[in-house]
Amino acid sequence: MSSNAEYVQHHLQHLQFNLTNFTFSDGGFWTLNLDTLCVSVVLASLYFILFRYVAKNMTPGVPRRLQGFIEILIDFVDKTVKESFHGRSALVAPLALTILVWIFLMNFMDLLPIDLIPSVLSVFGVHYFRGVPTADPNATFGMSIAVFFLIIYYNLKAKGPLALGREMFTAPFGKYLFPLNFIFRLVEECVRPLSLALRLFGNLFAGELIFILIALLPWWAQGAPGGIWAIFHILIIAIQAFIFMMLTIVYISMAHESH
Repeated sequence: MSSNAEYVQHHLQHLQFNLTNFTFSDGGFWTLNLDTLCVSVVLASLYFILFRYVAKNMTPGVPRRLQGFIEILIDFVDKTVKESFHGRSALVAPLALTILVWIFLMNFMDLLPIDLIPSVLSVFGVHYFRGVPTADPNATFGMSIAVFFLIIYYNLKAKGPLALGREMFTAPFGKYLFPLNFIFRLVEECVRPLSLALRLFGNLFAGELIFILIALLPWWAQGAPGGIWAIFHILIIAIQAFIFMMLTIVYISMAHESH
């Protein structure tokens, strides 16, 4: 039992770097989860390089498979934005595409064999490494906070400081209940990034943990449950990427609307 517990604990431990003393150790607040940071940057770079390569090498007529797939993906995101976003912004569609692809790639890391990356890195003396960035609440909260700041920006841009302040203090119960209006609006705005972050983190952390538990089974018993869960998890990682993108579009669209 202790060996199983140690195995689970080992796979849930991040590769951390302490910024206070510049050592690979957990030092509290000023500590980076290097595995989350490195995998996120690598996957973002992969997304950028791949899409730029296809954009610079587009062919007229019948497109190649990769070009056709990316065109379908872009058309899907563009249609979703046009149906859900009621304002005007050149940023929302590229932002939605980036969120969808980047989060999907980070989620997809959960489908790799649980011991693959740690086993390779152990040759170089790296003993802890978690390869799923979205199973780290720091990553999901970082993305949701970025969306939160965008919501504030579009609220100010679309309505102006005075109109936004009037809306926060008068809607929905009228000006005489302005303290209650303000509290409700504050809670509403804070719940959005919180729900975005926790929904994505919870689903991916649960998926990662189930794969770890499956890896504890004897090798001859891992195939059926591992395969079934992997098939089911493909739907989860795609749906969670879509939900994060969709809610981001909706929240930004709501920032353009007034009560």
